[in-house]
Amino acid sequence: MIVRLVWRFLVLSMLWFPATSLAASPTLPDASGQLYDRVMEEYKHGDYEAALAGFRLFIALHRQSPLAANAQYWIGDCQYRLGRYNEALASFYNVRTYNPASPKLAASAFKIGQTYSMLGDSHRARLMFDRVLDQYPNGPEAELARKAMQVLIAKE
Repeated sequence: MIVRLVWRFLVLSMLWFPATSLAASPTLPDASGQLYDRVMEEYKHGDYEAALAGFRLFIALHRQSPLAANAQYWIGDCQYRLGRYNEALASFYNVRTYNPASPKLAASAFKIGQTYSMLGDSHRARLMFDRVLDQYPNGPEAELARKAMQVLIAKE
């Protein structure tokens, strides 16, 4: 309830008090960037419920933003951290719908593997880790996928 009130206040304050003086300054981010940054602060402070609400609000207001795919990824990550694994899976899979070339695709694929692992589905987890290794072999997620595969193999 409090989270909703806070986000409503933020949205209303952005609508009622537009930063006209800020619009003239090319060095300051636009409203979507400001909202995204505010929500990331909630995430960084570990308030995953507030961040989850904030990223959903961000997508509702800025669906076409270049940051929408990132926001979708962070929605999944918040859900994952809150133990809502089935919701997290859907969110990670949906990152692609906002940007088929998103830089968050590799991280999403890795998190899908982690989520399947948490759900006890080691077969699907391995498939996703293999996908990360095949599609993103040079990214940091590939090393994480290798380590996760080793853990899965050790459990068998």
